[in-house]
Amino acid sequence: MPANLTPQYFEAEDRFKSAATDAERVDALQEMLRVIPKHKGTEKMQADLKRRLAKLRKQAQKKGGAASHKPHHHVDKEGAGQVVLCGPPNSGKSQLLANLTHAEPEVADYPFTTRTPQPGMMPFEDIQIQLVDTIPLAPEMLEPWQMAQIHNADVVVLLFDATDPDLLGQTDFVLAAFQKRGIDISAAAKPPVLVLGNKIDRPGAQDEFEVWQELFRESFQAEPFSAFGEGDLLALKVRLFKMLNIVRVYTKAPGHKRDEDASPFVLKKGSTMLDLATAVHKDMAANFKFAKVWNDHGLEGLMVERTYEVQDGDLAEIHA
Repeated sequence: MPANLTPQYFEAEDRFKSAATDAERVDALQEMLRVIPKHKGTEKMQADLKRRLAKLRKQAQKKGGAASHKPHHHVDKEGAGQVVLCGPPNSGKSQLLANLTHAEPEVADYPFTTRTPQPGMMPFEDIQIQLVDTIPLAPEMLEPWQMAQIHNADVVVLLFDATDPDLLGQTDFVLAAFQKRGIDISAAAKPPVLVLGNKIDRPGAQDEFEVWQELFRESFQAEPFSAFGEGDLLALKVRLFKMLNIVRVYTKAPGHKRDEDASPFVLKKGSTMLDLATAVHKDMAANFKFAKVWNDHGLEGLMVERTYEVQDGDLAEIHA
């Protein structure tokens, strides 16, 4: 018997796919369970929704019980990836977070304004990327967990104030701290590290930046940047998306048109159609038959197998 799912169900399903927190997923699942047609053809789907809802509630209870034991510096990863902003005092991390997200960190022209990690969500086209402002890298307050936080990020942005009188000393300190922890900042670093010479819009900053970069050229390749430059901010968003090494894949049900407002599934580059099916639902992966793909590279409903490597922007119709 066909399920005959309603538009309201698919809207709730799209909210579930794009949810960033367990609470949002629970709300979406509850709505899916409320609006799903109640008949024999949807009995298995109803049971699956109830199972997933119970599992999420159980996870939420465990997280709630353990929340008080989490260290103050811990930040759960959310969105399409986590980008950690780090650097010496007054390098402009908090200002960058404020300019790229809806977060409201304390921003001041004196050192050590940031005392605990501050997360914010940066919108990029139809996804959200998490940025985390961290406490300064300085001898006065360097903590072991700071290095661990940087090491565990998906991408690292290392900012320096190109006009700081102590720029050379700060750079030496940061390089030594990174080396001690085994954090690489070369072009092949994992996680990838983007080094920015911030405040390049200030008088004399360009000359200071060029001297600084020449002195440390063997250690890293920095780029001039301004946290107030609209062009720099837009270019940084694109750069961070590329550095995350992810693809966005859209889905539609067989026989249906694509919902233009639906959020994509975010997967690592190199993921296959089977990985996408698994992300949608484990039963879809287990019963995978074939998929059809549309994209801007000339594919118009091409039938593909489970080993097909999904591309950014693909629209997939999975048959199971």
